Amino acid sequence: MPIKVLIIDDSALVRSLLSEIINREPDLEVVGTAPDPLVAREKIKALNPDVLTLDVEMPKMDGLAFLEKLMRLRPMPVVMVSSLTEKSSAVTLRALELGAFDFVTKPKIDIQSGLLEYAQELTGKIRCARQSWPRKGAKKAPPAEPAEGKLTADAVLPSHHQHFSTTEKVIAVGASTGGTEALKSFLAALPPDCPAILITQHMPETFTRTFAARLNGLCRLAVKEAEHGERVLPGHAYIAPGNRHMMLARSGANYTIAIGDGPPVSRHRPSVDVLFRSAANCAAENCLGIIMTGMGDDGAAGMLELHRAGARTVAQDEESCVVFGMPREAIARGGVDEVVPLAEISTRLIGWLASQGKRSFRV
Repeated sequence: MPIKVLIIDDSALVRSLLSEIINREPDLEVVGTAPDPLVAREKIKALNPDVLTLDVEMPKMDGLAFLEKLMRLRPMPVVMVSSLTEKSSAVTLRALELGAFDFVTKPKIDIQSGLLEYAQELTGKIRCARQSWPRKGAKKAPPAEPAEGKLTADAVLPSHHQHFSTTEKVIAVGASTGGTEALKSFLAALPPDCPAILITQHMPETFTRTFAARLNGLCRLAVKEAEHGERVLPGHAYIAPGNRHMMLARSGANYTIAIGDGPPVSRHRPSVDVLFRSAANCAAENCLGIIMTGMGDDGAAGMLELHRAGARTVAQDEESCVVFGMPREAIARGGVDEVVPLAEISTRLIGWLASQGKRSFRV
């Protein structure tokens, strides 16, 4: 049986384009569309869809108000469709907090280039949304796609492990689908004097700045969107800017951040593989690498490099992942030292620091 999808969007053109993309897939079927939540409410009752796509900003009732009522009265998997604006990014992040599975950006209707990539992203998230429901037990992602056509971290920076006299610790984290809430939980549990944390979360432009600001208001660490050339400081967490690669770099004895415009790696920019490669190059055994919930295999190759460079590596376990794709691939390739529930990752981090002879941290 195909996965039944209901599209909710006030734009007839967007409804038509999304319908065309989804209906091309043999395992997906658009059973209906709605221009606003009031029409959608009746169609949900009549059509019993498996997955909704929901516009963020609509007339009569906004997407957030509708989503909140939906999750309370008739919970079901929802993929948000968001514009690339600061307002929409804030609303979309709130939607994820309310229970939306994930989001895609609005398709660029007048541009055919990149439409195939967009279609793969949209349909992949619809499938995973359906597979993740109900939200209990393991959430498995489809197997990672074959490597053909996917660039590795070599396209952005070479592998060159160096040895430095400094023993300053740094933490590198990668996440994708489900990562916004996982990162919030992880960072909120950390002490304010924690070593610096570099985070690559798959997100588009405008979203990462809003995401960083939201986390900064919730955590004892200072959280910000990373900037090229800035010094990496303890007590800070740095979010990779959307559509830019973030790399750990060195300036003498200090860690710094490099931001680059290289091609997508593992079909992502920012890429977790690029961050992990840079951490293996610059920090090696002074790094703790963490891979969290997400679709695909970005970060699996980089985590193996970190592991071989002497870093400690941790993967989020299957039970606590929204999608057990990226951690599963990293584990399968042999790059993971320990697999733990999300709630215990911060504890493992503090334990690792203690084992390295660091002083006690204020928790």
